[in-house]
Amino acid sequence: MYEFEARIGDSLVQMADSDALPLSGEVALVTGASRGIGRAIALELASHGADIGVNYTASSSAAEDVAEQIRGLGRQAVVVQADISDGDAVSAMTKAVTGKLGTPTILINNAGITRDMLAMRMKSADWEAVVGTNLTGSFLTTQSVLRGMLRARRGRIITIGSVIGTVGNAGQANYAAAKAGLAGMTRSLAHELGSRGITVNLVAPGFIQTDITADLSDEVIGNVMQRIPLDRLGDPADVAPLVAFLAGPGGAYITGQIIHVDGGMVMG
Repeated sequence: MYEFEARIGDSLVQMADSDALPLSGEVALVTGASRGIGRAIALELASHGADIGVNYTASSSAAEDVAEQIRGLGRQAVVVQADISDGDAVSAMTKAVTGKLGTPTILINNAGITRDMLAMRMKSADWEAVVGTNLTGSFLTTQSVLRGMLRARRGRIITIGSVIGTVGNAGQANYAAAKAGLAGMTRSLAHELGSRGITVNLVAPGFIQTDITADLSDEVIGNVMQRIPLDRLGDPADVAPLVAFLAGPGGAYITGQIIHVDGGMVMG
């Protein structure tokens, strides 16, 4: 899936000298990096020269596979299990990444969960779980890296939101509220941190082919497709290059933005 090496003669060499890569010397912490969009982002950032803290919640084998691919690109990787809704676990994760790789200068708030149900039937535990991971967890993780970024007077905080945070969706009041909250958090932090050289942006994917969308029925997919001008579902590889751009030199004057990657589903 990810081809970053070129064959010269009988040996394999890295496609580019790491010193020439735009994220060389940077450390990125990617939450929910073991699969889907997080996995694609972690590998994309590594291909641009960053060392990666690979966070996961459940699948250690999937996270280790991502780390091995990162090391195959000539970058360093450390795998850290943490439930980001737990403040103590988040602090331990950041300390582990800092101890092994150095201070994170790039944070990708990607980890998220769903617990779908119509509002009148939604259990309070399902509301709290989704808001606790998707919104509070992203805040806790951001807070955990801020001290290092402030000392360095530079940083990139990129949060993965959702088109659902903009348009809403039946049966996803908890998810929509959390993702909409992330947009407000992004704008507030952009105001707060801009003078310290830290940019804060949110990337809001549309319907991307991941484990979550794999469970959708053909009827639901058909209805979704009618709302997408580009007439296809997205792929994690459609999201990752934008994140890498925002994390790199090209994103230096972009902050407080909500950028949709949705095939045209939301316009305006």
